[in-house]
Amino acid sequence: MNASFFLKLSFIAVSAVMLLACNKTPETADFIKAAEDDPVMAAHNIEVLFSDSGKIEARLTSPLMNRYTGEAPFMEFPNGFRVVMFDSVMQTESTITGNRGMRREFSRVMEAWGNVVVRNEKKNEQLNTEHLVWDELKHKIMSDVKVKITKPDQVLYGSRLESNETFTIYTILQPTGQMDVKKDSI
Repeated sequence: MNASFFLKLSFIAVSAVMLLACNKTPETADFIKAAEDDPVMAAHNIEVLFSDSGKIEARLTSPLMNRYTGEAPFMEFPNGFRVVMFDSVMQTESTITGNRGMRREFSRVMEAWGNVVVRNEKKNEQLNTEHLVWDELKHKIMSDVKVKITKPDQVLYGSRLESNETFTIYTILQPTGQMDVKKDSI
């Protein structure tokens, strides 16, 4: 390389730096506001394991997770998620999927919105709803909107639902649909 080429290259580099330095910088308040609204971490194709006393109880997967901090930190799953819950021998007991989710870290409560599906794999039963709350500490799931439960031999509808997290024992408010009623043996 000759000295002329090196001098031209240096001039171009210095000019580029000077042009970038001339751009207006954001105001401090604007910078802080944007920083508070933005996630502190984003991760693609994530897997999170939930355990208690060294025993894995559930696995959450998602194409995108955003983590926010502050007084009430939370994780957001804007592109959907899937939770698999395991029994004591690590067999899939139930699954929860949704189009969007959010998990509050301190309270350990997860919410799901949009095409929420809960499946009890062992009983072959499925819950469909548009909003679901999973309280990890109480081991309960709840829906405060219309629900549809599909069993192998019937379909039930209701206005709300409360269940254990594995969707084996549940209560439906204002149920409708085809139901089998057994006569008491008194």
